[in-house]
Amino acid sequence: MQATQRIESLSVGEYLEGELSSRDRHEYIGGVVYAMAGSSEDHSLIVGNLVAALRPVLRGGPCRVFATDLKVRLQVAREDIFYYPDLMVACDARETDPYYRSFPKLIVEVLSPSTERTDRQEKLLNYTQIETLEEYVLIAQDWIEVTVFRRCNKWQPEVLRQPDQILVLDSINLSLPLRVVYEDVSVWRV
Repeated sequence: MQATQRIESLSVGEYLEGELSSRDRHEYIGGVVYAMAGSSEDHSLIVGNLVAALRPVLRGGPCRVFATDLKVRLQVAREDIFYYPDLMVACDARETDPYYRSFPKLIVEVLSPSTERTDRQEKLLNYTQIETLEEYVLIAQDWIEVTVFRRCNKWQPEVLRQPDQILVLDSINLSLPLRVVYEDVSVWRV
């Protein structure tokens, strides 16, 4: 998703209430609300491919996969933050709110030219503060590249660029060929 417009400062309660009736989605960082732009066809295909691959693996267990419309809530330096990750997996029994998760195990962001810097810097820094997060994955949509950051590897990046490579998601015990991640996406068809 792309942050496109800054909106006036709101309390957490005002933000959450406003999101319930808003046609558009907004991310919230320390009282400042940012409108989110729509996503491309390739972006949507990548997220859909991941949901289709993860759902059967998680079925029947404590973990759930959520795509694009469920927020993640975190607090960094006493600032409340709400992001809309492209995909997240949450398994924690402490989750009680129907509109956001605070204890995800896996977060995935699909990169676009306007969000790549934020996803690689700000969100990487902020997401890695989540106590339950085990993996953060960045997926390029305009070229074949997947970057995996793992807590067990001190958040050092592991980059996959070859079409025959396998994306291993230890947090949910899943190995996924890049061809599945990029199925029907324009960079794969080239």
